[in-house]
Amino acid sequence: MKLIVMSDSHSDQETIQAIRNRETDADAFFHCGDSELAVDADILQGMEIVQGNCDWNAAFPESVVAEVDTQKVLMVHGHQHGVKQSLMQLKYAAEQVNANIVLFGHSHLYGAELQDGVLYVNPGSTLLPRGGRVATYAVIEQEDSLKVTFRSPDTGEAVEKVIFTTN
Repeated sequence: MKLIVMSDSHSDQETIQAIRNRETDADAFFHCGDSELAVDADILQGMEIVQGNCDWNAAFPESVVAEVDTQKVLMVHGHQHGVKQSLMQLKYAAEQVNANIVLFGHSHLYGAELQDGVLYVNPGSTLLPRGGRVATYAVIEQEDSLKVTFRSPDTGEAVEKVIFTTN
């Protein structure tokens, strides 16, 4: 399984297209909101996407639950779940839908952690990173373990890798 996750692209269609062109072997593409694009934008077709706090004129859903292979994925933007303070509200939301993977954005800070068998991933921002970090998107792969690689949207080169052993 290979998931491509991006967020907070803020109208930058070129970067979204570059990522899609590079990651042609992905099983699914996810955008965690603040695309600032229209719902019917060609670049978003075939991609799961949610409403961000800057998507004022769009009619994206507030959350998405998708199944990819054996994984149940919950995606939200994060502004309605207090993600800048903690992951607690996301944990409750994940429990309600039995999600194995939770995707969110909003903070523009990439990161991944495994809590009680649930993988939480913020891909960072493809355009406006914060906290002195570089722009990123995330690649989640599962074989014998779960691997999250944060990549540069410009080059596709790995910025950081995190590997979680699963049973």
